[in-house]
Amino acid sequence: METKINAQQVRDREAVISLTQQLVRIPSVYRPGVEGGNEEKAAHFVADYLKEKGIEVFIEEVEPGRPNVIGIIDSGKPGKTLLLEGHTDVVTEGDHSAWQYGPFDAEIFDGVMYGRGTNDTKGNLACMITAVDSILQDNETFKGKIILCIPCDEEGMMIGIKHFIKNGWAEGVDGAIICEPEENQVCISQRGAMRLELTTYGKMAHGAISWSGINPNLRMAKVIVELEKLEMKEQERLGKHPTLGWPSLTPTILRAPVKGDAQINVIPDQCMTTLDIRTVPGQDHEELKQEIRDIFTELAKDDEDFKADFNVIEDRPWTETDREEAIVKSVAKAVKHVTQKDPVYNGVPGATDGTFLHIAGVPIVTIGAGDRDIPHQINEYVEVDELAVTTQIYRQACLHFLNEEDDT
Repeated sequence: METKINAQQVRDREAVISLTQQLVRIPSVYRPGVEGGNEEKAAHFVADYLKEKGIEVFIEEVEPGRPNVIGIIDSGKPGKTLLLEGHTDVVTEGDHSAWQYGPFDAEIFDGVMYGRGTNDTKGNLACMITAVDSILQDNETFKGKIILCIPCDEEGMMIGIKHFIKNGWAEGVDGAIICEPEENQVCISQRGAMRLELTTYGKMAHGAISWSGINPNLRMAKVIVELEKLEMKEQERLGKHPTLGWPSLTPTILRAPVKGDAQINVIPDQCMTTLDIRTVPGQDHEELKQEIRDIFTELAKDDEDFKADFNVIEDRPWTETDREEAIVKSVAKAVKHVTQKDPVYNGVPGATDGTFLHIAGVPIVTIGAGDRDIPHQINEYVEVDELAVTTQIYRQACLHFLNEEDDT
């Protein structure tokens, strides 16, 4: 029995390393208007790979050149449905010359694979595919169904997972494993993300005759000061979340004028800032929006020329999954089985595709190989031994979840 297990693990280790390299070597940075600048090649590679393994595959185009891939493994026996999710897109590699190793070469040195997507999250996509293939190769018995959700655009507006849910694929799913780099920690919470575009309005005028205009920049400065006070109030009210850290309201882009060229001796007619708001359990997004409206109202009381509004670009709520959920217990059990250590519970500092599965009513757990601080960096990397461990965690989690009635 011990020899069989070791042979299976060696086989899976070789497979996941090879598959990760093949995926990383297909650039899938979304570049609008650039031929081949999307996830299409990576998605079709994955679809063909799954078909070769005997897995039923569906390809759905979300936007031109941006497909989702869905793999279905049905046991033919009644039972639960488990979803594993890993996206095909990666962020820009930036300056090629800044990389020690080519960003799309997937070279391995001293047990470490370098390249864009090794960590976030093609390595984990390879782990989930290899785990399911391993179950099939060994004719492991399980009940119910496994869905492999492989969407586009996780790094953008998450149109892939939204399309997946809209088309009904999340219906009847009992639990989901979100395959992202979390050092194989069992992450059961995520910070929410709300992105706003906030504008103050003025009147264009000569800088030397400032009294003839209305300066939106001064109004925006007052707004930003009040936003900092709101952030401090929320931090004092809620404290530091044990896994997600502090709630935050962060002005990022500041632009004036909003359109046209800036000129040092011209008062612009508008000033715009974007807010990256990250929320934790206990915060209500609608209440936060109202707090910002109240700031506008208060500032207008002392300034008859004050005018401002905001537009919500994206609104992703925080998520929290109870430790008693079957999917959490199955993943935790798998971690202990594979690592011989108690699982470490944590939270995800940002949003994932799991955010929208949570909204759709699917209990989620985020776990995967890779240093949590490495995504999107130059010289992104993952340890190949960690990929091997993650593959076994996914494999065991699938079997635990699907074969136990209530996972008690």
